[in-house]
Amino acid sequence: MSETLHLLVVDDEMGMRLSVERALRHFSVHLPDLQDDIAFRVSQAESGEAALALIDADPPDLILLDYKLPGMSGLDVLTALQERKLDLLVVMITAYASLETAVQATKIGAFDFLAKPFTPEELRATVQKITRHCMLQREASKLAEERRQIRFEFLSVLAHELKSPLAAVQGNLFILRDHLAGETIQDYDHLVNRSIIRLEGMKKLIFDLLDLTRIESGQKKRTLADLDLCAAARLSIETHRALAEEKHVSISFEGPTSLRMKADAGELEMILNNLISNAVKYNKDGGTVTVALLELGPSVSIAVRDTGIGMTQAEVSRLFGEFTRIKNKRTMNILGSGLGLSILKRVSHLYGGQVHVQSEPDQGSTFTVTLQKEPSSAPSDGAPSLTVR
Repeated sequence: MSETLHLLVVDDEMGMRLSVERALRHFSVHLPDLQDDIAFRVSQAESGEAALALIDADPPDLILLDYKLPGMSGLDVLTALQERKLDLLVVMITAYASLETAVQATKIGAFDFLAKPFTPEELRATVQKITRHCMLQREASKLAEERRQIRFEFLSVLAHELKSPLAAVQGNLFILRDHLAGETIQDYDHLVNRSIIRLEGMKKLIFDLLDLTRIESGQKKRTLADLDLCAAARLSIETHRALAEEKHVSISFEGPTSLRMKADAGELEMILNNLISNAVKYNKDGGTVTVALLELGPSVSIAVRDTGIGMTQAEVSRLFGEFTRIKNKRTMNILGSGLGLSILKRVSHLYGGQVHVQSEPDQGSTFTVTLQKEPSSAPSDGAPSLTVR
């Protein structure tokens, strides 16, 4: 990537201004940290007053500012720039440099000094230093702003996700308080049951959020041990058997008798529970769920197939974001935190994993997670990948 910074040289000597422009005409700064090459567009001003007028019309990124100017001095220009609160860096160039001048100029905004006379190499070295500082400073500001925006969006979505169930529970409590549903305790059973369901949903949201936060921060404690993936899958199937029977959904298992891998028991449980829970919840009445395990050399494959409502390719592409839930007339009554698949992706990342999704509307979905049998104790550097079919 290449970028051009606007550099303004302010000096009352035309020869000095032209020398600076000539030295920087074909000069560029390579910043490997940012994968960037910086070139320069040089403009000139012969006085402080002219410089401020040019700055107001076409703000520069960098300024080489002579200390001794006719009319306004370089320090006067620095003071005026401080009042404007612009995003730029200034190097003071002068033949009259002194410790007192340096301290004073630094206090009012100068980044560095360049003493006259200087060679083209000294000029380029100073410009390289100030350019690097300028770009890193901007990158840091950009990342800070992105973090603020992400935090704002996260809290907004979280508030929205909690507001609806809280309002429902509050409404039910008002009905209970005012005895509006009837005169017997049984008249209020459905309100209590609805409130319990809503509170369970909020509790799951909070637990999922805690899991996601621990994984993202790297503070989740992991205990890797030799485990049987088949046994873990069968246990997860039994955990969801009651929910499946409520929906008249049958769950079957396909795989070897035993499949050993090095894993954290809680992390395997997260992966399997998310896959099987979604396959049951988003299934059709009387549908099927198949949990299939396969050994692939150094890896294992967990495939969960359902005969449920399925998704369009556009819906699948949005699946793995935080608080992302596919909302349509077929899913409006299905409760969920919107964090399960995001957690699935991040946990699979800990095992150098990949997630593949194959789905068609009204035909069902297949989620396949591939995990390394011998993961490292630390997350892999590569980002988890997602394949949509």
